[in-house]
Amino acid sequence: MPTPAAAEAAPAPQLPVPVVRPSRNPLRRIYQWTLSWAEHRFATLALFFVSFIESSVFPIPPDVLQIAMTLVQRRRAYWFACVSTIGSTLGGILGYGIGWYVWSQWDGLRNFFFTYVFKQSTFDMVTRIYKEYDVWFVFIAAFTPIPYKVFTIAGGVCAIAFPSFVAVSLIGRGGRFFLVAAMLWWFGEKVKTLIEKYFEVATLALVALGLGGFYAIKWLNHLVQAWF
Repeated sequence: MPTPAAAEAAPAPQLPVPVVRPSRNPLRRIYQWTLSWAEHRFATLALFFVSFIESSVFPIPPDVLQIAMTLVQRRRAYWFACVSTIGSTLGGILGYGIGWYVWSQWDGLRNFFFTYVFKQSTFDMVTRIYKEYDVWFVFIAAFTPIPYKVFTIAGGVCAIAFPSFVAVSLIGRGGRFFLVAAMLWWFGEKVKTLIEKYFEVATLALVALGLGGFYAIKWLNHLVQAWF
C-alpha cells in the first residue's frame, strides 16, 4: 500500500485533450480569426482595421469583434463603438475612392470584386437605387445589415455628393455601433452566445433582411407616387 508521501508524489492522471478541428466553412474560419483578436493587446487596433476593410472588401462585420471586446471590458463599450465608427467611415471613404477613381480604369479590380466581394447584379441594383434615392440610401446601408461595401464603391462610381456621403455614413455607422454598445449593457454574454450558435443562420437572415429592405423601399416609393 503506498505511503501518503508517495501518493502526493504520484503524477495526476492526464485527461484527454479535446481536438478542436478547424471549420471547413471559409466564412466561419474568418469569423473565428476575427474573434481571436478580442483579448489581444492590439485588440483596439484590430477593431479599427476590421472596421476599415469591412467597408470595402472584408466579409465579417466589425460588430463581431466589437461585441467580444466589449464583453471583456464593458466599461469601454462606447470607446469601442467610437473606434468602429471612425474606422468604418474612413473605410467607406476608401471604397468611395475606389469607385470614383479606379473602378473604370482597371478591369482586373472589377473582376476581383464581382468574383469575391459582391455580385455584379447586386452592384447594378445599387447603382439604380442611387439614381432614385441619391445619398440618403447610404444611411440605410450604413445602419442596417445591407452590405455597406457595395454602397461605398457604387457611391464613388455614381459620383454622389462626397460631403453628404461622409456625413450620412458617419451618422449611420455611428448609430449602428453605438446601438450595439448600448445593447450589451442589457444582454451581455447572451449576445455572443447567440452569434456563436446561430452564425450561419444569422448570415442568411441578414441577407434576406437586406433584400427585403430593397424591395420594401421600392414598394413604398411606388405607393407614395400613386398617392401623391
